[in-house]
Amino acid sequence: MSEDREATRGEDGESGTAGGPAPLTEQEQALLAVERRSWPGPGAKERAVREGLGLSPTRYYQLLNALLDDPRALAHDPVTVNRLRRVREERQRRR
Repeated sequence: MSEDREATRGEDGESGTAGGPAPLTEQEQALLAVERRSWPGPGAKERAVREGLGLSPTRYYQLLNALLDDPRALAHDPVTVNRLRRVREERQRRR
Protein backbone atom coordinates (compact mmCIF):
# COMPACT_ATOMS: atom_id res chain seq x y z
CA MET A 1 0.00 0.00 0.00
CA SER A 2 1.37 3.39 -0.86
CA GLU A 3 2.15 6.01 1.75
CA ASP A 4 -0.23 8.42 0.00
CA ARG A 5 -3.09 6.00 0.46
CA GLU A 6 -2.21 5.41 4.11
CA ALA A 7 -2.20 9.15 4.75
CA THR A 8 -5.80 9.48 3.58
CA ARG A 9 -7.10 6.54 5.61
CA GLY A 10 -7.89 6.76 9.31
CA GLU A 11 -7.07 4.15 11.93
CA ASP A 12 -10.37 2.39 11.31
CA GLY A 13 -9.61 1.86 7.60
CA GLU A 14 -11.97 4.62 6.55
CA SER A 15 -11.09 6.83 3.65
CA GLY A 16 -11.34 10.56 4.01
CA THR A 17 -14.66 10.59 2.13
CA ALA A 18 -18.20 10.18 3.35
CA GLY A 19 -18.63 7.19 1.03
CA GLY A 20 -17.40 4.72 3.64
CA PRO A 21 -14.31 2.56 3.71
CA ALA A 22 -11.99 2.61 0.74
CA PRO A 23 -11.96 -0.68 -1.20
CA LEU A 24 -8.98 -2.99 -0.94
CA THR A 25 -6.17 -2.13 -3.32
CA GLU A 26 -5.21 -4.55 -6.08
CA GLN A 27 -2.13 -5.51 -4.09
CA GLU A 28 -4.18 -6.21 -0.96
CA GLN A 29 -6.59 -8.36 -2.98
CA ALA A 30 -3.62 -10.20 -4.51
CA LEU A 31 -2.20 -10.96 -1.05
CA LEU A 32 -5.47 -12.60 -0.04
CA ALA A 33 -5.66 -14.45 -3.36
CA VAL A 34 -2.25 -16.02 -2.72
CA GLU A 35 -3.48 -17.24 0.66
CA ARG A 36 -6.65 -18.74 -0.84
CA ARG A 37 -4.62 -21.07 -3.06
CA SER A 38 -3.20 -24.39 -2.00
CA TRP A 39 0.50 -24.91 -2.71
CA PRO A 40 2.12 -28.16 -3.87
CA GLY A 41 5.26 -27.95 -1.79
CA PRO A 42 7.82 -25.79 -0.08
CA GLY A 43 9.11 -22.89 -2.13
CA ALA A 44 6.23 -22.67 -4.61
CA LYS A 45 4.38 -20.02 -2.65
CA GLU A 46 7.53 -17.96 -2.04
CA ARG A 47 8.38 -18.15 -5.73
CA ALA A 48 4.86 -16.98 -6.64
CA VAL A 49 5.17 -14.09 -4.18
CA ARG A 50 8.50 -12.99 -5.66
CA GLU A 51 7.50 -13.39 -9.31
CA GLY A 52 3.81 -12.52 -9.17
CA LEU A 53 3.77 -9.76 -6.58
CA GLY A 54 7.34 -8.52 -6.78
CA LEU A 55 7.76 -8.79 -3.01
CA SER A 56 10.21 -10.58 -0.80
CA PRO A 57 8.56 -13.24 1.36
CA THR A 58 9.39 -11.18 4.46
CA ARG A 59 7.63 -8.08 3.10
CA TYR A 60 4.72 -10.22 1.91
CA TYR A 61 4.12 -11.59 5.41
CA GLN A 62 4.46 -8.12 6.96
CA LEU A 63 1.78 -6.76 4.63
CA LEU A 64 -0.42 -9.82 5.07
CA ASN A 65 -0.24 -9.63 8.86
CA ALA A 66 -1.31 -5.97 8.81
CA LEU A 67 -4.09 -6.79 6.35
CA LEU A 68 -5.55 -9.41 8.70
CA ASP A 69 -6.42 -6.61 11.14
CA ASP A 70 -8.17 -4.54 8.47
CA PRO A 71 -11.99 -4.79 8.58
CA ARG A 72 -12.10 -4.27 4.81
CA ALA A 73 -10.15 -7.51 4.32
CA LEU A 74 -12.60 -9.37 6.53
CA ALA A 75 -15.49 -8.01 4.48
CA HIS A 76 -13.72 -8.92 1.21
CA ASP A 77 -12.76 -12.51 2.09
CA PRO A 78 -14.06 -13.59 5.51
CA VAL A 79 -13.18 -17.28 5.13
CA THR A 80 -9.52 -16.66 4.32
CA VAL A 81 -9.07 -13.84 6.84
CA ASN A 82 -10.68 -15.79 9.69
CA ARG A 83 -8.59 -18.88 8.89
CA LEU A 84 -5.39 -16.85 8.88
CA ARG A 85 -6.36 -15.08 12.11
CA ARG A 86 -6.87 -18.48 13.79
CA VAL A 87 -3.47 -19.68 12.57
CA ARG A 88 -1.82 -16.48 13.81
CA GLU A 89 -3.53 -16.73 17.22
CA GLU A 90 -2.46 -20.36 17.60
CA ARG A 91 1.16 -19.46 16.84
CA GLN A 92 1.02 -16.62 19.36
CA ARG A 93 -0.37 -18.96 22.03
CA ARG A 94 2.47 -21.44 21.48
CA ARG A 95 5.12 -18.78 22.12
